[in-house]
Amino acid sequence: MTGPSIEPKAHSHGLGDIPFSKLATHGSFDVNDFPVPNGREEEWRFTPVRRLKGLHDGTAVADGTDKLDIDAPEGVTVETVGRGDARLGTAGFPADRVIAQAYTSFEEATVVTVAQGKALERPVVISREARGGTRFDQYVIDVKPLAEAIVVLNQTGTGVRAGSVDVHVADGARLTLISVQDWDRDAVDVSQHNAQVAKDATFKSIVVTLGGDVVRMSPKVAYKGRGANAELHGLYFTGDGQHHEHRSLIDHNMSNTRSRVEYKGALSGKGAHSVWIGDVIIGEGTTGTDSYEHNRNLQLTDGTRVDSVPNLEIFTGEVEGAGHAAASGRLDDIHLFYLRSRGIPEDEARRLVIRGYFLELINRIPVGELREGIMDKVERKLAEHE
Repeated sequence: MTGPSIEPKAHSHGLGDIPFSKLATHGSFDVNDFPVPNGREEEWRFTPVRRLKGLHDGTAVADGTDKLDIDAPEGVTVETVGRGDARLGTAGFPADRVIAQAYTSFEEATVVTVAQGKALERPVVISREARGGTRFDQYVIDVKPLAEAIVVLNQTGTGVRAGSVDVHVADGARLTLISVQDWDRDAVDVSQHNAQVAKDATFKSIVVTLGGDVVRMSPKVAYKGRGANAELHGLYFTGDGQHHEHRSLIDHNMSNTRSRVEYKGALSGKGAHSVWIGDVIIGEGTTGTDSYEHNRNLQLTDGTRVDSVPNLEIFTGEVEGAGHAAASGRLDDIHLFYLRSRGIPEDEARRLVIRGYFLELINRIPVGELREGIMDKVERKLAEHE
């Protein structure tokens, strides 16, 4: 099954149909609408395409297996559906060739539906263990009007994985989606999260990326009504030779919408490379938009590389607030000196400073056990690189 393609959306300042936006939302379900990337294209220039193990050029064959376990409380329906299900592909178009290939190649999809008006007593936990090979996946998370839910997607194991997570947050609903990429060191993961946020709804995305050889994630948000709110938070710890890439897009296509984007990373070891691309469009004719995004990176050793690119395009004069920031640097020597002057050994002082750096973001995770587990994993990864 393939879907229709969509042409780039023009934000034209009222000067006709000339597309001014370099961040124009576009895509297609047809893999043939995308050329094979060579790594020189703008959307691929930071990604080591040769390490994608055939995902980018169509040579990857779906031969992998996963162990999937879903723990869902009362009020949640979990379905495995075929390619013809009408709910698939309705939250957003694939934005690159890999995601289009995944949509063309998957056989079954998982649909999680939270009933209207239901406030879940505990999180929905989707545990996915990759057991080698290549696999293409599709998930749909549908939160009905006035419902409240937390969904945890916990990903572990080895192999090559690509696919999409489509998210629908209906009128007045609230969803927190926590996606943890704790892959084995040799894994490759390319994914796109598409969120449609309706009137007076709130969507929070929390991404935690620790494992894998190459991980490229693209969270995207569009609005379906006034009063909608989206928050995208991310944490990554990139070690020796790892490539962690996060590419967010917030399309303020409706008036009176809000967004916040905050990603924090730490890098340690030779060849560690992190990429953050933060795109925000405030559409023509909209009013009352409130948007801010920022990215911070700690480079703990020599030999690391950070690419941090915030982009903000505004096509209206009626904006409540808009801004962006990015910063990368070393640990603050003053903080380390303060702790060491009070008898704390240097290694312990470093751990305390890094723990504090990540703590605000980790505390946004509304599941106590998961918060503690992620902090433990961060500290273990830090210990590996001391």
